[in-house]
Amino acid sequence: MLIMLLVVMVGFVAQKCRLMGEVFERQLSNLIINLTCPCLILSSVMGDVFPRSELILPLLGVGFLTYTVLFIVCSLLPRFYVNAPTLRGMHSFMLMFGNVGFIGYPVAASIFGGEAVFYASLLNVANTLSVFICGVYFMLGAEATEHHRFNWRVLYCPGLVASYLSILIVLLGLSHIPRELSVPLRLVGDITVPGSLLIIGSSIAAISPRRMLGTPTVYVTSLFRLLLIPGCMYLLLRALGIDETINRINTILIGMPVASFGTMFCLRYQRDDTLMVQGTLITTILSVITIPLLTLLFG
Repeated sequence: MLIMLLVVMVGFVAQKCRLMGEVFERQLSNLIINLTCPCLILSSVMGDVFPRSELILPLLGVGFLTYTVLFIVCSLLPRFYVNAPTLRGMHSFMLMFGNVGFIGYPVAASIFGGEAVFYASLLNVANTLSVFICGVYFMLGAEATEHHRFNWRVLYCPGLVASYLSILIVLLGLSHIPRELSVPLRLVGDITVPGSLLIIGSSIAAISPRRMLGTPTVYVTSLFRLLLIPGCMYLLLRALGIDETINRINTILIGMPVASFGTMFCLRYQRDDTLMVQGTLITTILSVITIPLLTLLFG
């Protein structure tokens, strides 16, 4: 995490030196989401260690179970400490959705090895679907059914397509992919980690110091998001007898900072993004401490 923090600082300095900016960040984000991250997922099943095919169904099952439990918990939890009803939906969003694509995959790979990206991508299927259903519901509340319908094209976004192809490769036992294909995929996929961290650093640099501080409720949400919810989910899944490897990877993914989709949704649905930006920023900074702590406890 210290190494990752230093790369984030490079992005911070690059933005201050006008080497990065809003337009470049948006283009690089699209490149990472639609190209380099899918390549990272595909290359995860083309390494020296081949993923275990018998874990595919358990991983998908654990992912959907996790986000079903999270939806119930995160819908109710803000009612106990957020006074403004209009802000509870945003806190629910921040509690439920972590930044798996930008930070989760690199962290999982660094802790559990390259093949863990494949496992993480399967756990993330439920997250990807939930963010466009539950996430929009949290953001819009009663207006969700009036102004938003689920877009089935989400099922065919590049990240999920890469997951589908990875599952097929593992199921067919294609463990010897030609280097002429695997190496280019790995090289392009390797852009994901530094690119994501540079974007985070540049985004932080663009925020005024006043907006960085946040409110007490943001810090309560951050505590739940980064430590308490991942820890409780780990204990729940362990009590249910879930495979320890799956449980550990799942716990680390749940403990990621607030998902960047939150800010994107605020802009799309014309909501004030101040709270979401504060939550994203504060959890990203605190994760430098909490992710190693989660790893020590559950990794």
